[in-house]
Amino acid sequence: MLKSLYSGITGMKGQQTKMDVISNNIANVNTTAFKSQSVSFQDMISQTNAVAQGPNNNGRGGINAQQVGLGSQVAATNMLMQGGSLQYSGRGLDFAIQNGDNSFFVVSENGTEENVNYTRDGGFTIDYDGNLTSANGYKVMGYVPAGGMTPEAGYDSDDLPTALTPIQINQTMNGLELQDYNIDNSGTIIATYSDGNTYVLGRVALSNFANPDGLEKAGSNLYNATTNSGEPQLGGPSDDGYGIIRSGFTEMSNVDLATEFTEMIVASRAYQANSRSITTSDEMLQELINLKR
Repeated sequence: MLKSLYSGITGMKGQQTKMDVISNNIANVNTTAFKSQSVSFQDMISQTNAVAQGPNNNGRGGINAQQVGLGSQVAATNMLMQGGSLQYSGRGLDFAIQNGDNSFFVVSENGTEENVNYTRDGGFTIDYDGNLTSANGYKVMGYVPAGGMTPEAGYDSDDLPTALTPIQINQTMNGLELQDYNIDNSGTIIATYSDGNTYVLGRVALSNFANPDGLEKAGSNLYNATTNSGEPQLGGPSDDGYGIIRSGFTEMSNVDLATEFTEMIVASRAYQANSRSITTSDEMLQELINLKR
Protein backbone atom coordinates (compact mmCIF):
# COMPACT_ATOMS: atom_id res chain seq x y z
CA MET A 1 0.00 0.00 0.00
CA LEU A 2 1.11 3.58 -0.61
CA LYS A 3 2.74 5.26 2.39
CA SER A 4 1.04 8.51 1.40
CA LEU A 5 -2.30 7.06 2.56
CA TYR A 6 -1.04 6.75 6.11
CA SER A 7 0.84 10.05 6.00
CA GLY A 8 -2.39 11.76 5.02
CA ILE A 9 -4.19 10.11 7.93
CA THR A 10 -1.63 11.38 10.44
CA GLY A 11 -2.00 14.87 9.04
CA MET A 12 -5.79 14.74 9.33
CA LYS A 13 -5.58 13.51 12.93
CA GLY A 14 -3.19 16.31 13.84
CA GLN A 15 -5.38 18.98 12.28
CA GLN A 16 -8.39 17.55 14.11
CA THR A 17 -6.52 17.99 17.40
CA LYS A 18 -5.72 21.57 16.42
CA MET A 19 -9.38 22.16 15.62
CA ASP A 20 -10.35 20.76 19.04
CA VAL A 21 -8.01 23.22 20.75
CA ILE A 22 -9.27 26.16 18.67
CA SER A 23 -12.89 25.27 19.43
CA ASN A 24 -12.12 25.11 23.15
CA ASN A 25 -10.45 28.52 23.00
CA ILE A 26 -13.46 30.06 21.28
CA ALA A 27 -15.88 28.38 23.70
CA ASN A 28 -14.00 30.03 26.60
CA VAL A 29 -13.70 33.50 25.09
CA ASN A 30 -15.78 34.89 28.00
CA THR A 31 -14.41 32.59 30.72
CA THR A 32 -12.82 34.57 33.53
CA ALA A 33 -8.99 34.48 33.38
CA PHE A 34 -8.99 31.67 30.80
CA LYS A 35 -5.62 30.96 29.20
CA SER A 36 -5.74 29.95 25.54
CA GLN A 37 -3.73 27.12 24.02
CA SER A 38 -1.94 26.54 20.75
CA VAL A 39 -0.81 23.37 18.97
CA SER A 40 2.61 22.67 17.49
CA PHE A 41 3.50 19.75 15.22
CA GLN A 42 6.59 17.72 14.40
CA ASP A 43 7.41 15.22 11.71
CA MET A 44 7.43 11.50 12.37
CA ILE A 45 10.27 9.10 11.77
CA SER A 46 11.54 8.99 8.19
CA GLN A 47 12.24 5.82 6.24
CA THR A 48 15.86 5.82 5.02
CA ASN A 49 16.20 4.32 1.55
CA ALA A 50 19.90 5.15 1.26
CA VAL A 51 22.36 6.44 3.82
CA ALA A 52 24.54 9.49 3.31
CA GLN A 53 28.03 9.00 1.90
CA GLY A 54 31.02 11.31 2.08
CA PRO A 55 33.52 12.02 -0.71
CA ASN A 56 35.78 9.05 -1.50
CA ASN A 57 39.44 8.79 -2.50
CA ASN A 58 38.59 8.37 -6.19
CA GLY A 59 37.35 11.95 -6.44
CA ARG A 60 33.63 11.19 -6.28
CA GLY A 61 31.64 13.74 -4.26
CA GLY A 62 29.42 13.09 -1.28
CA ILE A 63 25.84 11.82 -1.55
CA ASN A 64 22.99 12.92 0.69
CA ALA A 65 20.73 10.44 2.42
CA GLN A 66 17.51 9.40 0.70
CA GLN A 67 14.66 9.61 3.21
CA VAL A 68 10.87 9.56 2.92
CA GLY A 69 8.82 11.01 5.75
CA LEU A 70 5.99 8.98 7.27
CA GLY A 71 3.68 11.76 8.41
CA SER A 72 3.29 14.26 11.24
CA GLN A 73 2.24 14.21 14.86
CA VAL A 74 1.25 16.65 17.59
CA ALA A 75 4.38 17.82 19.41
CA ALA A 76 2.73 19.90 22.16
CA THR A 77 -0.33 21.84 23.19
CA ASN A 78 1.15 25.02 24.62
CA MET A 79 -0.58 27.29 27.13
CA LEU A 80 -0.36 31.03 26.51
CA MET A 81 -0.05 32.40 30.03
CA GLN A 82 0.05 36.13 29.33
CA GLY A 83 -2.53 37.99 31.40
CA GLY A 84 -5.89 39.02 29.99
CA SER A 85 -7.26 42.56 30.10
CA LEU A 86 -8.83 43.76 33.34
CA GLN A 87 -12.54 44.50 33.33
CA TYR A 88 -14.13 46.79 35.92
CA SER A 89 -16.90 45.10 37.91
CA GLY A 90 -17.27 47.43 40.88
CA ARG A 91 -17.68 44.42 43.17
CA GLY A 92 -15.46 44.49 46.23
CA LEU A 93 -14.79 40.74 46.23
CA ASP A 94 -13.63 40.63 42.61
CA PHE A 95 -9.84 40.47 42.61
CA ALA A 96 -7.60 40.61 39.57
CA ILE A 97 -3.83 40.08 39.41
CA GLN A 98 -2.01 42.82 37.51
CA ASN A 99 1.62 42.79 36.30
CA GLY A 100 2.17 39.22 37.37
CA ASP A 101 1.57 36.66 34.61
CA ASN A 102 3.29 33.99 36.72
CA SER A 103 1.22 34.67 39.86
CA PHE A 104 -1.83 32.69 40.96
CA PHE A 105 -4.28 32.73 43.86
CA VAL A 106 -3.99 29.74 46.18
CA VAL A 107 -7.25 27.91 47.01
CA SER A 108 -8.00 24.74 48.96
CA GLU A 109 -11.06 22.50 48.90
CA ASN A 110 -10.77 21.58 52.58
CA GLY A 111 -8.81 24.58 53.85
CA THR A 112 -5.53 22.74 54.40
CA GLU A 113 -2.12 23.77 53.13
CA GLU A 114 -1.37 20.28 51.82
CA ASN A 115 -4.32 20.12 49.41
CA VAL A 116 -4.24 23.27 47.28
CA ASN A 117 -4.98 24.34 43.73
CA TYR A 118 -4.11 27.50 41.87
CA THR A 119 -6.30 29.92 39.93
CA ARG A 120 -6.33 33.32 38.24
CA ASP A 121 -10.09 33.63 38.71
CA GLY A 122 -10.55 36.16 41.51
CA GLY A 123 -14.36 36.23 41.55
CA PHE A 124 -14.66 35.41 45.26
CA THR A 125 -17.59 35.27 47.67
CA ILE A 126 -18.10 34.94 51.44
CA ASP A 127 -19.85 31.85 52.79
CA TYR A 128 -22.02 31.50 55.91
CA ASP A 129 -18.99 31.02 58.17
CA GLY A 130 -17.22 34.07 56.80
CA ASN A 131 -14.73 32.15 54.65
CA LEU A 132 -13.52 33.87 51.51
CA THR A 133 -14.24 31.29 48.80
CA SER A 134 -13.99 30.84 45.06
CA ALA A 135 -17.06 30.32 42.87
CA ASN A 136 -16.85 26.53 43.35
CA GLY A 137 -16.53 26.73 47.15
CA TYR A 138 -12.75 26.41 47.49
CA LYS A 139 -11.32 28.45 50.38
CA VAL A 140 -8.95 31.27 49.51
CA MET A 141 -5.66 30.84 51.34
CA GLY A 142 -3.53 33.56 52.82
CA TYR A 143 -1.68 34.81 55.87
CA VAL A 144 -3.82 35.51 58.95
CA PRO A 145 -2.54 37.28 62.10
CA ALA A 146 -2.28 35.04 65.14
CA GLY A 147 -5.44 35.34 67.20
CA GLY A 148 -7.52 36.83 64.40
CA MET A 149 -7.67 40.50 63.47
CA THR A 150 -4.96 43.02 64.24
CA PRO A 151 -5.46 46.83 64.62
CA GLU A 152 -4.29 48.47 61.40
CA ALA A 153 -2.19 50.98 63.36
CA GLY A 154 -0.02 48.17 64.70
CA TYR A 155 0.08 46.09 61.51
CA ASP A 156 3.41 44.86 60.22
CA SER A 157 3.46 42.42 57.32
CA ASP A 158 6.67 40.90 58.69
CA ASP A 159 4.72 39.73 61.75
CA LEU A 160 2.31 37.61 59.70
CA PRO A 161 2.73 33.82 59.88
CA THR A 162 4.29 32.07 56.89
CA ALA A 163 1.86 29.14 57.03
CA LEU A 164 -1.20 29.34 54.78
CA THR A 165 -4.60 29.67 56.45
CA PRO A 166 -8.11 30.22 55.01
CA ILE A 167 -8.99 33.92 54.85
CA GLN A 168 -12.11 34.90 56.82
CA ILE A 169 -14.21 38.06 56.80
CA ASN A 170 -16.56 37.53 59.74
CA GLN A 171 -19.67 39.61 60.29
CA THR A 172 -18.98 39.59 64.02
CA MET A 173 -15.58 39.48 65.71
CA ASN A 174 -14.90 39.82 69.45
CA GLY A 175 -18.39 41.23 69.97
CA LEU A 176 -17.97 43.80 67.20
CA GLU A 177 -20.12 44.11 64.06
CA LEU A 178 -18.55 44.40 60.61
CA GLN A 179 -19.24 47.77 58.97
CA ASP A 180 -17.10 47.75 55.84
CA TYR A 181 -13.99 46.14 54.33
CA ASN A 182 -11.63 46.59 51.39
CA ILE A 183 -8.43 45.09 49.99
CA ASP A 184 -5.39 47.11 48.97
CA ASN A 185 -2.82 46.44 46.23
CA SER A 186 -0.70 44.35 48.61
CA GLY A 187 -3.58 41.92 49.16
CA THR A 188 -4.18 43.07 52.74
CA ILE A 189 -7.84 42.90 53.82
CA ILE A 190 -8.73 45.84 56.05
CA ALA A 191 -12.11 45.91 57.81
CA THR A 192 -13.95 48.54 59.86
CA TYR A 193 -15.95 47.28 62.83
CA SER A 194 -18.61 48.83 65.04
CA ASP A 195 -16.06 50.34 67.44
CA GLY A 196 -14.95 52.65 64.63
CA ASN A 197 -11.49 51.15 64.38
CA THR A 198 -9.93 49.45 61.37
CA TYR A 199 -8.41 46.00 61.61
CA VAL A 200 -6.25 43.78 59.43
CA LEU A 201 -7.98 40.43 58.81
CA GLY A 202 -5.21 38.89 56.75
CA ARG A 203 -3.32 39.01 53.49
CA VAL A 204 -4.13 37.06 50.34
CA ALA A 205 -1.36 34.70 49.25
CA LEU A 206 0.00 34.39 45.72
CA SER A 207 2.06 31.61 44.22
CA ASN A 208 4.67 31.84 41.46
CA PHE A 209 6.04 29.03 39.29
CA ALA A 210 9.31 28.73 37.44
CA ASN A 211 7.41 27.28 34.47
CA PRO A 212 3.72 28.25 34.60
CA ASP A 213 3.24 26.68 31.15
CA GLY A 214 3.83 23.33 32.87
CA LEU A 215 0.73 23.65 35.06
CA GLU A 216 -2.07 21.14 34.51
CA LYS A 217 -5.59 22.38 33.90
CA ALA A 218 -7.98 20.77 36.39
CA GLY A 219 -11.25 22.37 35.24
CA SER A 220 -13.32 25.03 37.03
CA ASN A 221 -10.57 27.58 36.30
CA LEU A 222 -8.17 25.61 38.53
CA TYR A 223 -4.60 24.45 37.91
CA ASN A 224 -2.50 21.73 39.51
CA ALA A 225 1.26 21.87 40.00
CA THR A 226 3.25 19.27 38.06
CA THR A 227 6.83 18.03 38.06
CA ASN A 228 7.54 20.34 35.10
CA SER A 229 5.92 23.46 36.54
CA GLY A 230 8.31 23.53 39.47
CA GLU A 231 7.50 23.88 43.14
CA PRO A 232 5.17 26.77 44.03
CA GLN A 233 6.95 29.81 45.43
CA LEU A 234 4.60 31.44 47.93
CA GLY A 235 4.50 35.17 48.56
CA GLY A 236 2.16 38.12 48.68
CA PRO A 237 0.86 40.70 46.23
CA SER A 238 3.29 43.58 45.50
CA ASP A 239 6.27 41.50 46.72
CA ASP A 240 9.24 41.35 44.34
CA GLY A 241 8.36 39.12 41.41
CA TYR A 242 4.65 38.94 42.27
CA GLY A 243 1.71 40.81 40.80
CA ILE A 244 -0.50 43.32 42.59
CA ILE A 245 -4.17 42.96 43.48
CA ARG A 246 -6.83 45.15 41.87
CA SER A 247 -10.07 45.02 43.83
CA GLY A 248 -13.25 45.60 41.85
CA PHE A 249 -11.82 44.13 38.65
CA THR A 250 -11.88 40.71 36.98
CA GLU A 251 -9.36 39.32 34.52
CA MET A 252 -10.78 38.59 31.08
CA SER A 253 -9.86 35.66 28.86
CA ASN A 254 -6.72 36.15 26.76
CA VAL A 255 -8.33 34.49 23.72
CA ASP A 256 -7.82 36.54 20.53
CA LEU A 257 -10.78 35.79 18.28
CA ALA A 258 -9.08 37.18 15.17
CA THR A 259 -6.17 34.77 15.66
CA GLU A 260 -8.45 31.84 16.45
CA PHE A 261 -10.59 32.30 13.33
CA THR A 262 -7.48 32.66 11.18
CA GLU A 263 -6.04 29.47 12.65
CA MET A 264 -9.39 27.78 12.07
CA ILE A 265 -9.19 28.58 8.35
CA VAL A 266 -5.59 27.31 8.21
CA ALA A 267 -6.54 24.09 10.02
CA SER A 268 -9.53 23.56 7.73
CA ARG A 269 -7.45 23.97 4.57
CA ALA A 270 -4.68 21.74 5.93
CA TYR A 271 -7.26 19.07 6.76
CA GLN A 272 -8.68 19.39 3.24
CA ALA A 273 -5.20 19.12 1.69
CA ASN A 274 -4.42 15.96 3.69
CA SER A 275 -7.71 14.40 2.67
CA ARG A 276 -6.92 15.26 -0.97
CA SER A 277 -3.59 13.40 -0.69
CA ILE A 278 -5.54 10.32 0.42
CA THR A 279 -8.03 10.52 -2.45
CA THR A 280 -5.18 11.07 -4.95
CA SER A 281 -3.34 8.02 -3.57
CA ASP A 282 -6.57 6.06 -3.91
CA GLU A 283 -6.84 7.09 -7.57
CA MET A 284 -3.26 5.94 -8.15
CA LEU A 285 -4.10 2.55 -6.63
CA GLN A 286 -7.18 2.38 -8.84
CA GLU A 287 -5.03 2.95 -11.93
CA LEU A 288 -2.66 0.22 -10.78
CA ILE A 289 -5.52 -2.23 -10.32
CA ASN A 290 -6.90 -1.35 -13.76
CA LEU A 291 -3.65 -2.59 -15.35
CA LYS A 292 -5.02 -6.12 -14.88
CA ARG A 293 -7.83 -5.47 -17.33
